[in-house]
Order: sequence, then C-alpha cells, then structure tokens
Amino acid sequence: MSLLPHQLELLSPARDADIGIEAINHGADAVYIGGPAFGARAGAGNDMQGLERLIRHAHRFGSRIFITLNTILRDDELEAARRMAWQVYEAGADALIIQDMGLLELDLPPIQLHASTQTDIRTPEKARFLQDAGLSQIVLARELTVQQIAAVRAATDPSRCTIEFFIHGALCVAYSGQCYISHAHTGRSANRGDCSQACRLPYQVIDDAGRFVAHDKHVLSMKDNNQSDNLRVLIDAGVRSFKIEGRYKDMAYVKNITAHYRRLLDGIIEEREGGAAPLARASSGSTRFFFDPDPEQNFNREFTDYFVNGRKQDIGAFDTPKNPGRAIGWVTQTGPNWFELETADHAAVLHNGDGLCYYDLQRELVGVAINRAEAVGKPGAGKWRVFPKDPMEGFKDLRRGTELNRNRDMDWVRMLDKKSSERRIGLWAHLAETPKGLALTLTDEDGFVGAADLTLPHEPASDAAKAEASLRDQLGRFGNTVFELIDLQLALSQPWFVPASQLNALRREATEALESARAAGFQRLPRAQPVEPPVPYPEDSLSYLANVFNQKAHDFYARHGVKVIDAAYESQEEEGEVSLMITKHCVRFSLSLCPKQAKGVIGVKGTIKAEPLHLVNGKEKLTLRFDCKPCEMHVVGRMKRSVLQQHRKEMEAVPMQFYRTRPVPGIGH
Repeated sequence: MSLLPHQLELLSPARDADIGIEAINHGADAVYIGGPAFGARAGAGNDMQGLERLIRHAHRFGSRIFITLNTILRDDELEAARRMAWQVYEAGADALIIQDMGLLELDLPPIQLHASTQTDIRTPEKARFLQDAGLSQIVLARELTVQQIAAVRAATDPSRCTIEFFIHGALCVAYSGQCYISHAHTGRSANRGDCSQACRLPYQVIDDAGRFVAHDKHVLSMKDNNQSDNLRVLIDAGVRSFKIEGRYKDMAYVKNITAHYRRLLDGIIEEREGGAAPLARASSGSTRFFFDPDPEQNFNREFTDYFVNGRKQDIGAFDTPKNPGRAIGWVTQTGPNWFELETADHAAVLHNGDGLCYYDLQRELVGVAINRAEAVGKPGAGKWRVFPKDPMEGFKDLRRGTELNRNRDMDWVRMLDKKSSERRIGLWAHLAETPKGLALTLTDEDGFVGAADLTLPHEPASDAAKAEASLRDQLGRFGNTVFELIDLQLALSQPWFVPASQLNALRREATEALESARAAGFQRLPRAQPVEPPVPYPEDSLSYLANVFNQKAHDFYARHGVKVIDAAYESQEEEGEVSLMITKHCVRFSLSLCPKQAKGVIGVKGTIKAEPLHLVNGKEKLTLRFDCKPCEMHVVGRMKRSVLQQHRKEMEAVPMQFYRTRPVPGIGH
C-alpha cells in the first residue's frame, strides 16, 4: 500500500521541478511528474537535476514524488526504460506510474509501482488483478460511478492497494488507454504520449441517410472534470488519492487548483476529526494561502462531474473546446478602434491585458485581447471603453447587446505570479538550563526531535521580564525554515541573560538537527510483492485494446494465464475498420436521440433506434456505433495509408518481437 487507510492524499501535477515545488508549497501530499523520457505527455520530460531538487523539497514535508513511465514501449526501448527507473529511484523518487506490464518482467529497482489510468481499470476484477500483480496504487477510470468505485474498493484490500481517482482537469472522452484516432490519422500515438486531440475538433454529424444531425459541433469534446462537491462521497466509496490532471498546465493553474482542493480536503478532515473514522492528510504541515482559490479563474471548458453521480446530458463542451470564461457584461456601443461595455457587477474592474470573448452568430467563440481599458462615465457606473489589440473589423458579429465573458483576468495572473502560499510544520520548543548553560529541544508534529546545547555562564538578567521576552522572541523566529512555533516552554530557575546572537545560533543548530532527523526518518514506500503463484488474468484472450507492444508484456500476460495475445494497435496489425475509440459518452444521448430516452414517450416509442451516425471533419470520416446494453459508443475508422507506409519503414528498422499466441511447450523462443 502507499497510504494508510485513514490517510487522504492530494496528488498534483507538475510540468517541471519549479511547478512541482509550488504544488508542494500549496499543500500537495504528492506530485506526479515526467522523468527524462517515456511519459504519457511527450513534451513534459525533466532532467535528473531538476527532479532531485524537487524530491529533496517534497521529502522535507513528507510529501512524495511519483515519476510517470506510462507509455507503451517497443522492445528496443525496454532497456532504456529500465535504466531510467533505476536513475529516478537513486534520485529518491517514491513511485513509478506505469502502463506497460512488460516493465514488471524487468530488473526494476525496489520502487513502488502504481497503475496508470492508461491501464483502463473499470472493473473490480481488473483492479484486484493489478493489486495481486504488485501494483500498490491504481488510478480508476474517470467514467466510474460512486457505486462502481465502492465495488472496486470492496474487491481489493485497503492495506495492500490505494485507490486513486481524478478529481479535476481536462477529460479524455475515451476510456483510459483506448483511443487510437490520433495514431490512425497521424501516426501519433496517445499511448506513447503524442495525442493529436482529434476529440477537440468540430464535426458534422450525419446519419446513414446523409441527413445533418449537428453542424460544426465538437461532439467528442468534454467539459472539464470538477469533483469539488463529491469529495465526501468519493472518500466514503474508498478513494484515498485525489488526483488533479494537468502535466501540461502552467504554474498559476497548479497553485490555484492545488490550493482549492487543499482547503476542501482539510475541511473534511477537520469535520470528521471527532467521528468514528477520523481522517488525516498524507503529509506534514499546514498551508496558509495569500489568495482565495477559484477554479473558474483558470482555463476551463466549463465543468462537469462526469459519471460519478450517473449519466447526465450536459457533460459536453460541444460549442467550443476553448475557455469561455465568466460572464462580465455586454456591449453598449462600438467605434472605429474601440467598443464600450457595461459590466453586470459594477464593482468589476477591467485591466490592460485582460482577455474577453463572445460567441458569434454561428456559436463560434471569438477572443478579444484588451490593449487598453478606460473607465467612462461616473465612478462606479460599470462602464468601460476597451481598445482591442487587434483591428475592430476582425471581430465578427461584435455589436450592441453582445454578451461578453472574461477568460483572462490580469489582476489574478499578477497575484499568482507572486508568493501565494506558505507551508509550515508545527513544532514545540523546550528550553532548559544545564550545569554548563542551556539546552534547546525542538519536537515537531510528527514526533521528530532536534536538540542543541549552549555553553555560557548563568548570568542573572537585570530586567527579568525583558529577558524572558527576549528569549521567547529569539527562539520563536523560524521564518526562513519550514517550521513554525506552536509553543515554547521555559524550564529555567530564572530568566538568564543570553545575548541574542547566541540564542539565534542555538535555535539554528537545533533546527538543523531537526531537519536532519526528519531526513533520516523519511521512509521510502515499500514495493508490493506480487501474489505467488501468479494469479490468472480475468480474461484468457486479449485484443489490440490491451496495448501489448513488446515481448516482455506478452510474457507477463502469458505468465498470468492469457492464451491469445494480440499486438497493440500501434503495431499496425489492425488494418481494417476497428473501434478507434470506446467511450461512455454517447452522442445520441447528448443530442436527445437515445432510444432509452424515448421509452414511454407517446408517439415516439419504437421510432428512435440506435442506428450509426457519422462524424466528418474535412477529409476525415468516422462512424459512431452504439452498444446500448453497456451504454457505450464506439468510434470506428481505419488507419490511413500514409501511416501504414510510415510504420512499415519503421518496422524494418525495429521489428516487433513478441509472439501473438503462447509458445508451444518444448519449442524454444
């Protein structure tokens, strides 16, 4: 296990070490970040020096660093991945997040392994298998309901395996690890960290008869995930690691969203403190924020809690995959190089550099960057003249009455550019006199102790009250450390005179000893041992959907009883039409064309059928097929000829090596 059953972990993303450090400072109990290579965000790799700096900072608070090694790997990449695993382990990393089961067949360091969301964990059986295979923390599919999460928890052992769940950020519409549109159309594999995000494109939706169902709609684009209101039910269902999406996101996003969920989780911990099942945060200290966190201020596509509370119709960001922002007002008049607006809240202030946006008559989102904003009319009237950075003639359908949103607030941006939090570990100080002078003992909230002695004559103070005040003042100064004083006890026969410089030196020495004790007492997460003999995989055959891309992954599944193992889609063995995406999202349901929705409706019953629909974007065409029993949608297509040709060239250089079926006993490999 990675957490005790009563601990809650706030898990934040980091694009680089600096962002990771701020995630820790804003209350993260753990941070996940890409290593030098093989992460599912190809553009988010980090060098070892930066990782070591982040790890040292995190461990001061008992926070953990998880390294993403969650792509599927070719045979020729396995050795490099193994070496990288050892590198990050020796740097002090606490866990590897993996997708490729071939890694479990390698000589890995004794580092904890976590199952990536790319392993597609939707069922109790899959979760239990991964637990028994030696995965200590598993990231469940985002599509699960509270009831389904609880079923996974019931099938697994809290003392062996921690359940992790995404609570915020962008949503991948496909089931985790089961989207191949990018690879089919561009050769860029989402399973190898290079998704082209076809799901964010606009599509014409057409039925089998060629009739338009929807025009230029982003029907595969989801709103952003936000589980702020569901944290308590997720905790009760068994979730213990609360994951924020965003390894491509900037510093402001990570600061703000980490702070937002830190406050929410701390509130839940506090309210259950006296209950039958008290909770605790998974790392040390408390965080003080110098701003009020607000998820609406960061880039978002509006919010949904997705399927946690069951299927809903409004989960899609169909009009635009961009950030629509918050409503701020409406246009009152336009000029040759300006327009005026009135804010709904007259107290709202516009700033140079703010971003505004509006929907044109085709429901396309148009952005307006403010070069200069000037208040007009009486103070407090909420009227502003805006001079855009771009010419007015380029703003289609911007006219009187147009509703405006603000999607970039420069005041907010500037605030988060500054120091915005402070994280401290509480301690108790005890100053006692000794035969030769004084002894200072510091004990922190985790029970670690640091002590230091000061040799000096016991010289009575001329002003006892002033001397005691000086002792308390000098010994309470922990400003440049990670500590803050909770209480100071003076075990003295009288307040002795002690020069301030000597008190400061005593405090620094004890603090350094406490830091050393914390570092020495930090325990790496233990590597879970797989169940022996190997437990059988829940299925005896695997299609391309299992993402098996190397011989070692094949060996892993064969060792766990799988008899037929197809190659990953990226191996280019599926040349015909296949399901390029499987998703819980249903376009028919979202467009009110679901047969289940029509049940019982007079005059409609039986007339709506789950017939295929088609998505068209330029020359690209995909077919939507609907599997109503499990309530799933399949996006069907085939690999482009140019991708196949490119792959054949690559395979000549690096051929696949694994067998599609289990080798016959007695025949060598």
